[in-house]
Amino acid sequence: MTGAKAMAALAAMRIDASPLTGKHPAHVFRPLSEMLSRWAADGIDTTSFHAGVENAKRRYAGYGLTKMLPLDRVLVGCESSRVGAFGGFHHPDKGYRHLQMVAVITMYGPMERRNPECPALALLDLLRAYAHDCLHYGSRRRYVEVAGMPVRTQYGINYRRSTGQPYSAVDQRGSHHTRNLGIVMEGACDREARSITRQTVERFGVSEPADALGALAFRDVTGTLTEEDPGRVAGVLGGEEQTRYAAALSGYEKGVNRRYAHFLEEFAPGEEVECHTRLLAAIISGDVTALGAWLDERHGPGTFTGLFRTPGYFDPGLTA
Repeated sequence: MTGAKAMAALAAMRIDASPLTGKHPAHVFRPLSEMLSRWAADGIDTTSFHAGVENAKRRYAGYGLTKMLPLDRVLVGCESSRVGAFGGFHHPDKGYRHLQMVAVITMYGPMERRNPECPALALLDLLRAYAHDCLHYGSRRRYVEVAGMPVRTQYGINYRRSTGQPYSAVDQRGSHHTRNLGIVMEGACDREARSITRQTVERFGVSEPADALGALAFRDVTGTLTEEDPGRVAGVLGGEEQTRYAAALSGYEKGVNRRYAHFLEEFAPGEEVECHTRLLAAIISGDVTALGAWLDERHGPGTFTGLFRTPGYFDPGLTA
């Protein structure tokens, strides 16, 4: 990206994350590195998290990702002053923010405390979130300057005009399939993050919690939710925020992960792993050539653009 004003604006955003954490005034946020040290000092064994991160580093290197999201750029919220506050991957208004290059997440479980109620599950939830956000952090991005401000025109294999015109359209409400690159990329990142978490569970022998929400969260972070699980949200007992959390978990599973799974089954039957691997490599490099050729071999020329590009994206009236 060129443009001194836009570069200066980006630099300022990346120094100060308070506009992001300020959206959650009841929570206390600390860098992930500090949070892990505090938990360890309080007797919580964080080995599983660190082992999972090492596994992620090795896997991600195979996709072309050479640098993980720095732990100090991940802010974890806990010690909330809000009665009944409940955190985790599906907490509202959290995740990686590309302009600030910061991930804002929350400790899984009741947040009115320094340490998690269920440390083993909280560490798994933390690993899933971190592994997920590392892929967002490493995705190819391109910016242009518009009125002195940076505007992202490429994110992984997804594109957008500086006017806001997206490359692919939003999926129809209730659709079981997807033709939206944002959903495909989100699903690919989460499938990979949950695979890493699942391998960590297998290595360390972490057991599924007995309570309904804990069981749902455990299956969610490990990618083992059944077809029936999202329908069990109504059986979750707890406060308002726990109920809302369970509903958000169900909505994300249906709207992202299942749509991505259906996409792989639809266009790479029997080769889902190969397609997923190629998708992640393309997301990191920002180059869709190899992925496009792979899809063309199976479905004919122009498969990628035919699947995803909206008819008006290259309208002469649109400016890049």
